[in-house]
Amino acid sequence: MELGRRAVALATDPTDDAAVDSLTLQGLTKRYGDVVALGGLDLEVPGGELFGFVGRNGAGKTTAMRIILGVLSADAGEVRFGGTPLTFEARRRIGYLPEERGLYPKMRLADQLAYLAQLHGMAPTAARVAAATWLERFGLAARARDDLQGLSLGNQQRVQLAAALVFGPNLLVLDEPFSGLDPVAVDVMSAVLREQADAGLPVIFSSHELELVERLCDRVAIIDRGRVVAHGTVAELRAGAPERRWVGAPNAPVHWGEGIPGTHLISRENGRMLFEIDPGADDQALLQAALATGPVREFHRVEPSLGEIFRTVLEEDGT
Repeated sequence: MELGRRAVALATDPTDDAAVDSLTLQGLTKRYGDVVALGGLDLEVPGGELFGFVGRNGAGKTTAMRIILGVLSADAGEVRFGGTPLTFEARRRIGYLPEERGLYPKMRLADQLAYLAQLHGMAPTAARVAAATWLERFGLAARARDDLQGLSLGNQQRVQLAAALVFGPNLLVLDEPFSGLDPVAVDVMSAVLREQADAGLPVIFSSHELELVERLCDRVAIIDRGRVVAHGTVAELRAGAPERRWVGAPNAPVHWGEGIPGTHLISRENGRMLFEIDPGADDQALLQAALATGPVREFHRVEPSLGEIFRTVLEEDGT
C-alpha cells in the first residue's frame, strides 16, 4: 500500500517524502566490435535534480540508459544508486521512458497503467487509483477506457510518461520524453518532471531539443563518442564559452575592427559588429577602438545558448 500512497501523492503533492539518493555512473565502457559506444563514462545525478543528457545521434546516451536499466551489461564500470550497486529489486523502482515506445496498442489506458503498476509491486486497488490519478493529471481521464492505438502520438507519449510514474518510482530515466508533443503538452510534462525532482527524485533525460534542456535542467552533460566532454549548470557552461560582444559604432569606417589584439570579427549585422574575444584579452581595448571612431551606441556581451555551447564543445572535441 505504501507504493500506492506515494504514487498518488506525487501526482498531486510534490512535497511528499521521496528518495534523495544519487545515481552514479562510474567508468562505464561498452564496445560493439570496433565501435566504442561508451569510453569510460562518469556521471552523478543527485536526488532532487533535473539532469539533461545531450549529444548527437550515436553519442552513447541510449546505451548508458539501457545499462542503468540492466537491459545491457557494461564491459567495465558500474552503476550505483544511493552508494550501492543497482540490484534487480532496485531497478524495479526506476521509472523508464524508452525512445522506442513500448506500450500495448490494443489495451485500454486505465487497464494498461494499472497492470504496469502491479508489475512494479503495487496492490490492485492502489494501482487502479494511481492509474486514474495520472490519466487525470495528463488530461486523459475521459479516454481511460480507450485503446492506446486510438490516441494521437502526442497523447500516447503522455501515457508513456504516466507508465513511468504510476508506481511511484525512486528514479526517472527518460529518453526523448518531449518527442512529438505540442506546446501545451510540453508545459504539462515539464511541470511534472520539475515536481518529481522537487520531491527528491533524480531525473535524467536525453533530448535533442536543447532550448527545453536549457530552460528546464539544473545541470547538463554533453556527451560525445561515449564520454562526457562538458558538464555543469548552463551558467557554468556559458562561463567556459568564448566571450562575444556586439559593438554598435554607427560612424565607424567599414574596416575599423580589424587587427585589434585578442579580438576576432565574427559577423556584421545592421551597422553593428560581433567580436569574439580571446581568453585574457582586454575587452576595453575593443571599446576604446570603437570610441575612437565616434559615438558607441551598443557594447554588450552575448550570452550563448546551449545550442551554441553544444556546437562549440563538439568543434573543440575535434568532431
